[in-house]
This record gives sequence, structure tokens and C-alpha cells, in this order.
Amino acid sequence: MSTIYLGFHFSVAPKELGSEILIAELGEKPFESFIETTDGFSAYIQKNLYTNDLIDDIYLFQSSEFNISYTIEEIDQVNWNEEWEKNFEPIDVDGKCHIRAPFHPKTTAEYDIVIEPKMSFGTGHHETTHMMIQHLLETDVADLKTLDMGCGTAILAILAEMKGAKPIDAIDIDNWCYLNSIENAERNNCHEIRVYEGDATLLEDKNYDVIIANINRNILLNDMQHYVDCLNKDGILLLSGFYTEDIPFIDASCTEKGLTFVKKFERNKWVSLKYVN
Repeated sequence: MSTIYLGFHFSVAPKELGSEILIAELGEKPFESFIETTDGFSAYIQKNLYTNDLIDDIYLFQSSEFNISYTIEEIDQVNWNEEWEKNFEPIDVDGKCHIRAPFHPKTTAEYDIVIEPKMSFGTGHHETTHMMIQHLLETDVADLKTLDMGCGTAILAILAEMKGAKPIDAIDIDNWCYLNSIENAERNNCHEIRVYEGDATLLEDKNYDVIIANINRNILLNDMQHYVDCLNKDGILLLSGFYTEDIPFIDASCTEKGLTFVKKFERNKWVSLKYVN
């Protein structure tokens, strides 16, 4: 029996900022995939997981700064690959890292990454992933034991391996992300990445030289002690998934645990921070 989905087709103005914020809010609900459209985006959720009050608390719906409308469509199992091919364009980060789908031609970029995300987050299109890639491009991770926490598509773990990091653990609590990360690691001929399904409790008795965590503010704050506990001396912590206004909360949590701030990237009000132990 095929799974019945609801497709929410959002019209958002102003589109770019409004869509980013709304996707972040919906991402905390049981929505499984987001596809950009001409005037906004479409979000998909299994019908049996939707309730009439599920999105009533979405902040953007009450904000006078944005004009948002949507329609709902009931559909059978979504052909994610077809949707992906219709909407995905290759991404270039600083002329060094090229992210493409399997149906795009190979490039001469120093780091040519092939990603097929299906329902997973982390294609490089989102500001947070883009900034984390920038951090990795600037960081020497050769032979450093690395963790990609909340790995999504494993794009950051893949780049880390391409830059010489090893061994690498990639962890995500979502089963789709777990399976997709395994597929993408194999697709990019990665041999140092081990993928696990779970949360920060898997980090007990682990230790890393580099920890990459692109999640969201609440989870980062909740799990920060886990990260610090398993970060080696002089280890690097790369964080993203939050907004400019969240910096004081993230920074306070990091500094009170003995970490030292190194660098910040900011892109359309999203932020990525680098700390060392």
C-alpha cells in the first residue's frame, strides 16, 4: 500500500528570507521534504502524521513582515527523485567545492561531491550547509578523527574525507538521513565514514579532533556538553543551524565550557561559528 502524503504549497513574500525561516520552523514538525518553487516552496508530510492544529503555532503566520498563503494537495507516494531532478541546480562554494546531483556532469573542482538527498537535509543550497563547507575548506582536517553530527546527506562528512579526515563518524536521528548518508558516502567512494542512526547519547566514551554540528539552536544547546566532553585538546567545533540573534546563547554555552571562539560566517541572517578547545 502506498503512503498518502499531503503537499503544502506555500507562497511566501519576501520569498528568500521568509522561506528560510518558515522551512526552519516546519523542519521541527514531521515534514519530510522541501522543494523550492517559483514563489515559495512545497513541503511534504505523511497524511497520518498531520493534525489540524500542527502548524497553528508557526511564528511566521502571525508576523506582519511576511505575506504567506498556502494550498494543500493530497498525493500518493512522492517521486522524490523526479522532484529533485526538476528543482536541483549544481552549487559552487568559493570555487573549490562543487556539489551536484548524479545526473549532472563531473567538474574539475578540487572537491566534486555527488549528492542525491531524497528526503534528507543538506544539499549545500541552504546557508548553514554552505557556511559549514566554507569552514571545512579553510580547515586542515588531514588525519583528524571527525564527527558529523546531524549529518543529513553526509555532505560535510564526505567533504571532510576528501580533505583527508579519518576516521569519520556520521550520526543522524532520522532513518531517511541515516540511509541516505550511507548511499551518498558510497556514491562518493568514501571508505572512512561510518554512519549511525541515533542522537548524542551515542557519543559516550567517544573522542574526536573535529566535531561538525549543523542542527538547530535548541538541540545544540541541549547537546553542547556531549560535544565538549568528547572533543580532544586543541580540537575544533564547527556549529551552524541558527540565526544571528542566537549567537549570545550559543557563545555563552561554548565559552562557559572552556571553548574559544575563532571565526564566524554569516549568510542571510544564518550563522556558522568555529571554536577550539
